[in-house]
Amino acid sequence: MKKSNFIISAGSLLATALVASVAFAHGDVTPQPIDTKTLPTLGAEWLDKNPYTGQAEAIKVGTAAFAENCARCHGLQAQSGGIAPDLRYLDRDCLDIKSPAKKEACYADTDKYFLVSIRHGKVRNGAVYMPPFEGILNQEAMWSIKAYLATLRMAPQ
Repeated sequence: MKKSNFIISAGSLLATALVASVAFAHGDVTPQPIDTKTLPTLGAEWLDKNPYTGQAEAIKVGTAAFAENCARCHGLQAQSGGIAPDLRYLDRDCLDIKSPAKKEACYADTDKYFLVSIRHGKVRNGAVYMPPFEGILNQEAMWSIKAYLATLRMAPQ
């Protein structure tokens, strides 16, 4: 009888440890400021479209910014493990559009969606799913992250 109580207790302890490890797996999720001095300054007015798309220095800054602020939830190289959306598919609706003008408009819409999401975060029913980054990351850092994400773009499977 004592042996079965030990097995139940050990199982309960293991389950508790697993739940705790998942809860703390992402560590400190406090947004970290990013050095953007090497990027062209964008000014105080928020842009609707990413001015850094395809720019090597912005992609470099965005790679570091993503690793510091986004990867703990969205995964390394934006490949999510299920906690948050896989950002490699952020522009997936645009990929199959044949018209260059419509494709460009689709990417511009995605840029706007991205900027609103990163600036204001994601909250549902009072639960914070993503913290707001406005006031921590400047516009240059946010757009550099989007420039980095564009290099990882994947079609839906």
